[in-house]
Amino acid sequence: MDEEEDRRLRAIAPEISRVTIGLMRTVVGLEPAERVPEEALYVADEVLARHGPDGLRVLVMSLTGWMAVGIENVAMLTGKTHEAVIDDIELTCLEANPDG
Repeated sequence: MDEEEDRRLRAIAPEISRVTIGLMRTVVGLEPAERVPEEALYVADEVLARHGPDGLRVLVMSLTGWMAVGIENVAMLTGKTHEAVIDDIELTCLEANPDG
């Protein structure tokens, strides 16, 4: 990442962080579960429209950070390895949608 790119991404990071928190508040516990990806797409479209590809990149970085922290917390609380937690998530996804 060059300095110009770093400057652009840092400039929008605080807003994208707020968007990420808002998305998490919206989708955690959302029923039916099919609405979760719909909400995610809505937010991604809004970020893309407002901030372009840089906004989507920062959104992915933000969500990835939160995902990593969540997996680390589950692993610590359950005594499982990070890989075992990820395997559990993957299995749940396969069971929910066996066709891919």
